[in-house]
Amino acid sequence: MNASAHLDATFLALADPTRRAILARLAQGEASVAELAEPFDISQPAISKHLKVLEQARLVSVAREGQRRPRRIEVRPLAEASGWLERYRDIWEANFARLDTLLDELQQPSTVIAAKQPAKGRRRASRRS
Repeated sequence: MNASAHLDATFLALADPTRRAILARLAQGEASVAELAEPFDISQPAISKHLKVLEQARLVSVAREGQRRPRRIEVRPLAEASGWLERYRDIWEANFARLDTLLDELQQPSTVIAAKQPAKGRRRASRRS
C-alpha cells in the first residue's frame, strides 16, 4: 500500500464513531475483543469487524499471549494523518486572520464609509483634466 492509500485507510477507519471509541479505549492500554465490546450495545462479531478495519488501516495491532490476543493502538498512522492535516494549518490560520481583519473593519462603520468615498483632493484633480 502506498502512502496515499494508507492515509485513505486511516481516515476511513476514523470516520466511524465506534472505531474512534475503540481507539480511545486502546489509548488507555491493550484490551481483548471481549473487553472492547463491553461498553457497546453491539455484538462481539460486530466489534471484530470494526477491529478488522482498524487493523487494515494499521491503527491497531494484535499480540499473542497464549490464548489471549490483545489489541494495541498503533500511533504511527495517526501521526501521519496529523502531519497531513498540519500542512494545511498555515492556510487555515491565514484565512482566519483575513476574516478577523474583515470583521474588525466591518465593526467600525465610519472607517468603511470613509474608505469607500473618494478623497476630495482627488475629485477636484480629476475635474481639471
